[in-house]
Amino acid sequence: MPRAKKRRSKSGSHPRALSPIPPGYPTLIPYLAVSDGVAALEFYKKAFGARELRRETTPDGKLIHGRLKFGSSILMLSDVFPGSGLASPATVGTTTATIHLYAKDVDSVWDQAVAAGAKVTMPLENRFWGERYGHLLDPFGHHWSLSMRVKMSRAEMARKRAEAEAAFARGEHPGRESPDIDA
Repeated sequence: MPRAKKRRSKSGSHPRALSPIPPGYPTLIPYLAVSDGVAALEFYKKAFGARELRRETTPDGKLIHGRLKFGSSILMLSDVFPGSGLASPATVGTTTATIHLYAKDVDSVWDQAVAAGAKVTMPLENRFWGERYGHLLDPFGHHWSLSMRVKMSRAEMARKRAEAEAAFARGEHPGRESPDIDA
């Protein structure tokens, strides 16, 4: 009996040559639900220097799917649509996750994000684990932590660790200056 020929794609390559993960994409990508997705795309580009990879909208301008590149990472987002089972932080009043962004010059990115409209929820400062670190809240209700590694002396790290432990012992969160700033 003759052997069946393997099917080839229109390009002539073997169908198994298609990678299950697109080239250049990580295996884990956060996908945010937002209110006003197009404005969120623009904010993330302005605040964090993200590069837009894709934008698909409905005829009335709602974001079906957006894709941004932050350095070597990708973030996807869309507006919330009825029946999706998702809600934006603006709808529920909080978010359950923080997006962490490492930067080569965290002070510059921090200033850029604040100028674009992000709210400081934990000031940017050198922390006991050896990073310059702080928290922001974006206009769409998502929490961001920004940081970069910094050189610190052991004495400075020990002092900052003791300060953080003392704050936790008082029932406070280290770095939070005001009780009306949400975590």
